[in-house]
Amino acid sequence: MTAAVDSPVVRWIVAAAAAIFSIWVAVAAIWGPQDNDNALPGVFYVLLWVGLVAISVVVGPIWRVISPVRTVWRLVQVGRRDAAASQGRLQYRPGWGYWPAVVGLFAFVWLELASSDPGSLTAIKIWILIYLVAMFVGAAVFGTTWFARADPFEVYSVTVSRLAPFRRNRATGRIVLGNPLDHLPTMPVRPGTVAVMAVLLGSTAFDSFSQSATYNNFVNRNAAAIPLVGDFAGGTVLRTLTLLLFVLAVGVTFSAAARAAAGVSRERRRELPGLLAHSLIPIVVGYIFAHYLSYLVERGQETMVRLADPLGRGWHLLGLDSGDVQYFLSLNPTLLWTIKVASVVIGHMLAVIAAHDKALRVLPVGHQLTGQLAMMLTMVGYTFAGLYLLFGA
Repeated sequence: MTAAVDSPVVRWIVAAAAAIFSIWVAVAAIWGPQDNDNALPGVFYVLLWVGLVAISVVVGPIWRVISPVRTVWRLVQVGRRDAAASQGRLQYRPGWGYWPAVVGLFAFVWLELASSDPGSLTAIKIWILIYLVAMFVGAAVFGTTWFARADPFEVYSVTVSRLAPFRRNRATGRIVLGNPLDHLPTMPVRPGTVAVMAVLLGSTAFDSFSQSATYNNFVNRNAAAIPLVGDFAGGTVLRTLTLLLFVLAVGVTFSAAARAAAGVSRERRRELPGLLAHSLIPIVVGYIFAHYLSYLVERGQETMVRLADPLGRGWHLLGLDSGDVQYFLSLNPTLLWTIKVASVVIGHMLAVIAAHDKALRVLPVGHQLTGQLAMMLTMVGYTFAGLYLLFGA
């Protein structure tokens, strides 16, 4: 397995296939039907945002290989031997950490959840254009380190991949099969790590909350009260502020719980949120699957059907037709809700185990149990809040 994964030929084949798929999507986006039959929103919101989690949690940080921007960058750098090809013109500052990726992740969830028209093809195209410019300009300045720190999809993939059963043995360099809980602590601790988790978890929770009739009525009643903007933009402002509030709530409560441990130095107390941040990954993955599973399975099928007819000319490539879409989960609500609840509960159980294991390593002996109390209560709160929002949606 290691030889295949590390083979340059295999990596180029996979990257080329992903690049061809990206070109196919671009053709559909530009020359396909400019209405709800266009495949771009489905690719963007379903196959990319949710599908990337499903793949990464099984095989690992796949975006490093299939990223179209990395592929284009590699092609541009072919034949260059100078260090600038990989290191860039300037050194990426360690203090920046994952913060550029946090901005990108928040921009994505804002477009999907808070903008006035998330399904707008124009809005999605503008977002992608800004993303491409930011990635290529950043890589030209800081080298490939920019992709690892600033690409929101790469950081997203790397984060959830810590639950993958496959990982690279640091001693031998070989790909091995192991306990995902042993892999979780390998999540790099950098500035912005907690913020990445907060955006991912907070935005998913907000998505559930924003679907409630109570919240939508609140937005409709108060949109006109926002100064300097009309009703339409006022709703966007309210949704943006609420989304930001959810993200901040996750970040603040988690950081406060991590720092509540006694018997540690001031410096260690500042480090604790980052050291424990990996324990949020199972919650993030569990809630994403609970919230978006049917979305991925059913909307994913619809998207593939649209991709089989990218220009809207009645093609049925690979024999795909709209009648082939199976709404199995929607037609079996008991099964769907069982999976949803199990995903949330299992994710939170794994998170508690991961936090407990790390606490035993980083907290002083006399405070290993009492130091975990605040974190345990916080995660229990996340569990109840997640289930409440899930059922409320």
